[in-house]
Amino acid sequence: MTASDAFVPLRIALLTVSDSRTLDSDTSGQYLADALVAAGHVLAARVLLPDHRWKIRAQVAAWIADEAIDGVITTGGTGFTGRDSTPEAIEPLLDKPMPGFGEMFRALSWHEIGTSTLQSRAFAGLANGTFVFCLPGSTSACRTAWEKLLSAQLDARTRPCNLVSLRPRLHER
Repeated sequence: MTASDAFVPLRIALLTVSDSRTLDSDTSGQYLADALVAAGHVLAARVLLPDHRWKIRAQVAAWIADEAIDGVITTGGTGFTGRDSTPEAIEPLLDKPMPGFGEMFRALSWHEIGTSTLQSRAFAGLANGTFVFCLPGSTSACRTAWEKLLSAQLDARTRPCNLVSLRPRLHER
């Protein structure tokens, strides 16, 4: 077995954005926390915040600045209502967007929810060498994102390539 054949656990912080849920009623966040731990990753932090642009940005910025955090996953706040502000909060923090994530998420969601996928503003990117993934708030959307995209790309054993293998080169200039 070579080093690239080994699983590499990542330290992932999880943020739920919701005005109506608590940690006890947060089924989406709980699903993601359970799934990433079951996959072998470390749940580095878990926070629930109201849909408030500046609070969201401050929390995610703190995690991005923390060298011990490899990735951030958010759930919620990606819709079109007046309170949905996750993209506006986080996109300015990104060094590089990952447009393929949102495109692929919506393509996969099409098979589950049809044209309603147009309402999703799911996105991802890289900030200070930290992967950032912003998912809708529904548990089924989180399941789709984890099972069909994130679990494979956050596993160093996925071929032909994965995000984990890029980590040593993320700070290149």
